Amino acid sequence: MFHRIGAAAYKADLANITALCAALGDPQDAFPTIHVAGTNGKGSVSSMLCSVLMEAGYKVGLFTSPHLRSFTERIRINGVPIAEEAVADFVTTTKTNMEQLSPSFFEVTTAMAFTYFRDEKVDIAVIEVGMGGRLDSTNILKKPLLSVVTNISKDHMQFLGDTLAKIAGEKAGIAKKDVPLVVGEWLPETRPVFEAAAASAGTTVAFAQDHYRAERLSGDLKGQDFCVWRDGIARYPLLHCDLAGLYQSKNIATVIQAIESLRFNGWPVDEQSILQGISRAAQNSGLRGRMSVLQENPTVIADIGHNEAGIQEVLFQITQLKYRQLHIVWGMVEDKDIAKALAMLPRNAHYYFVKPDLPRGLSLDLLVPAANAAGLAGEGWPTVSAGYTAALANASVHDLIYVGGSTFVVAEVI
Repeated sequence: MFHRIGAAAYKADLANITALCAALGDPQDAFPTIHVAGTNGKGSVSSMLCSVLMEAGYKVGLFTSPHLRSFTERIRINGVPIAEEAVADFVTTTKTNMEQLSPSFFEVTTAMAFTYFRDEKVDIAVIEVGMGGRLDSTNILKKPLLSVVTNISKDHMQFLGDTLAKIAGEKAGIAKKDVPLVVGEWLPETRPVFEAAAASAGTTVAFAQDHYRAERLSGDLKGQDFCVWRDGIARYPLLHCDLAGLYQSKNIATVIQAIESLRFNGWPVDEQSILQGISRAAQNSGLRGRMSVLQENPTVIADIGHNEAGIQEVLFQITQLKYRQLHIVWGMVEDKDIAKALAMLPRNAHYYFVKPDLPRGLSLDLLVPAANAAGLAGEGWPTVSAGYTAALANASVHDLIYVGGSTFVVAEVI
């Protein structure tokens, strides 16, 4: 399982997933799909797309990763997680195939999702890439309705490349002939990569950033309102989103561009479904861990942002909030850029350094000295729970507690 043990679990080819799905009757070919890749935002975009399609009356499968509390969160239909019994049944019936092929955890999970969606006869499924795109298990999809790449920033560089252009090349690997490609955000280094990938695959590419802009009108930690502009015209003068992250403005633009492409290609989605779908994105899809408020007095927020771009977005939003003292419960996994992340964190907070409970978790012996050297004041706690409990005990009702640094830190408190 890559998310738990790291590189040893990563399989950079499609041979196993191809053989496993073939043994299952190629379930991935049995229903229409939308394929979503990107460095940040792909979970939010996938969940919003799912919600919009649900509001339009479709039976929608949603495959995302990783999970926070239960494995079943990864595979949902209309927001409802797969039953534990269905997971057990799949493992039992495919045990022989798994013993023969030795697939990775993610390969098994991907095949399970495809099989479940086929057997439950979904109208459409939104499939989130696990990592990268070109060699990701989900890229066994031969002809989705739409390929979406949210954005590119530096993450998983040991697998995807050490430049933004190389990372974009891996993500753009989901482009396919005659399947429209939608890219949310582009950079000077990445736009030519996407244009070349689309041309090479034999398809078109639309950049949401070129056409759509979501202007935030108001908001708090319970949600926010936007005016969405298309080419200078107020296309959606008042659009509510139940996700609180300021960064959702970029994801909303990507989602609307994607839905526009879907409608153009014959899938009816009315405007009311778009408005309602985005306003109920978290409610309909079950999405958590994106500027999630865990309690008030003191306010506790948790966000899974864990790479440079993701952390930057969260920290900016924290500067917009009112509080007396900031407390940060912080832990990381060992294959991230530790020094760069710590250098971004505010010096005026009190820190509770923790180790997430998984083999990849960064040890306190490494994290605490590095944090102290970066000018961050705080203590190490042996578990996430212990650090979180200490933060709650120390914080006054007017303080703010931010839990972050890793999906797995957030998973232990949410």
